[in-house]
Amino acid sequence: MKLSANMEDYLEAISFCADEKGMARVSDVRDMLGVKTPSVTGAMKALMQAGYVKHEPYSGIVLTPKGRRAAEDVKKRHAILSRFLTQVLGVNPKTADMDACKMEHAVSKETLNKLHAYLHQITDPAK
Repeated sequence: MKLSANMEDYLEAISFCADEKGMARVSDVRDMLGVKTPSVTGAMKALMQAGYVKHEPYSGIVLTPKGRRAAEDVKKRHAILSRFLTQVLGVNPKTADMDACKMEHAVSKETLNKLHAYLHQITDPAK
């Protein structure tokens, strides 16, 4: 299953909730993404079938190793894009965060790698 932008957002939200609270609950993900509970429940079912999460009704949501890798990849893309927007282009952090969330799903690996290398170069030019 190729992850859609929405499914990547769910994985990212689950990861953030788990990092913050030790586990993610449907209500946490719902509130973070601003969606309705049935949307989260449907997404969890699809992510579970694809092997990204484990979830039993009325219990926490757990990322599988596959889900953790995917969530970390999305978080990394988001961080690099947000950092580029704020540090290089001077975009205010709130706007940069919103824009990075949209861009993280469409940016190519090549572009992301170049941005990452550029950011590394301007913050640590001796290397």
